Amino acid sequence: MAFFKKLKDRLFDSSSKIGDGLDAIVGEGNTGDVTQQRREEQDRQPQSDADARAAEVATRASADEQRRAAAAEAERVAFDARQADHAARQDEAEQLERERSAAEGAAKPGLFGRLRGRGEARNAVRRVLDDEMLEQLEELLIGADMGVDTALRVTANMAEGHFGKRISTQEIKELLAAEIARILEPVARPLPLYPTKPQVVLVVGVNGSGKTTTIGKLASQFQAAGKKVIIAAGDTFRAAAVEQLQVWGDRAGVPVLTAPEGSDPASLAFEAMEQAARDGADLLMIDTAGRLQNRADLMEELSKIVRVIRKKDPDAPHNTLLVLDATTGQNAVSQVRTFQELADVSGLIMTKLDGTAKGGVLVALADKFGLPIHAIGVGEQIDDLAPFDPEEFAAALMGLEH
Repeated sequence: MAFFKKLKDRLFDSSSKIGDGLDAIVGEGNTGDVTQQRREEQDRQPQSDADARAAEVATRASADEQRRAAAAEAERVAFDARQADHAARQDEAEQLERERSAAEGAAKPGLFGRLRGRGEARNAVRRVLDDEMLEQLEELLIGADMGVDTALRVTANMAEGHFGKRISTQEIKELLAAEIARILEPVARPLPLYPTKPQVVLVVGVNGSGKTTTIGKLASQFQAAGKKVIIAAGDTFRAAAVEQLQVWGDRAGVPVLTAPEGSDPASLAFEAMEQAARDGADLLMIDTAGRLQNRADLMEELSKIVRVIRKKDPDAPHNTLLVLDATTGQNAVSQVRTFQELADVSGLIMTKLDGTAKGGVLVALADKFGLPIHAIGVGEQIDDLAPFDPEEFAAALMGLEH
């Protein structure tokens, strides 16, 4: 729950964008409904019975008949007034009872109330879920980088059983969260651990995606869990990446194997395999370069690393993790496609969810590729990277309590 609170707070850019959009959509339809309702009420306003009867009495020729009719009308009006007063008192008593019950319900919401936004107001603004509203919801989700196909699927499933009904913003959030969690559930899997020693984890991703920091956090967390970890700084073209890994290694007590700048990453990987085997390490995490400007060079570099480490272990790498930057939005989709061509990606980690309004892209990735999502990151600290929980993410994305 501690991480969910952090996730909810730091997904604010995404959740507030969606929440504001939903309020506008529901409010827009409600304004039209209220205006139309008022017009219809005015059109239905009848002429009072007293006026109708007075007009009828005035047409009578006989003064005696007018007086008798007037007396009878006065008695009827008095009777109606007594009846109206009685009805008003009864309505007032019923209203007081409803307010008392509502107050008690707000003080102690039941299970249903807690699940439905912890007691949504009885007078919440609602709008009929129709085709126009569905189109607006689709556009809102597409704007949150959920992708066209995923947005259409989510809204279509949400509409089942609710089309034509009046629903509030809170109810829409709950329905959307349920559909998003359903899409994410099959891909939410922790990084698998194997008895093989060392288990080789190859980490790929473009420069700036948070790849190096993620390796450091994972290594530190596994080390804290009792696993013996070694890091190989395979991005030999960026001195900053090597220095960053060394900082994380020193902090966690994890050895970081390095090579001179510009050295062959495959040679470093081979030496790291030998060192990890000698030390009895549980995990060897290999950083890689993330240049996409020349895909041919990157493909050859990754292929060479894999060929070399398989000389030591034919099954290596046992995991190939792709680290993605959430702030890139739909660009993450093309990155997954590219790295699937370059490397046999086995799972995803998404970082920087705390700095974007494009959190919906994670749903699009799950829906489009079906690759396991092992963890998500919402900051720079070690505990800002946590295993992926689909229900927590869906609730945080919609701004709901969990």
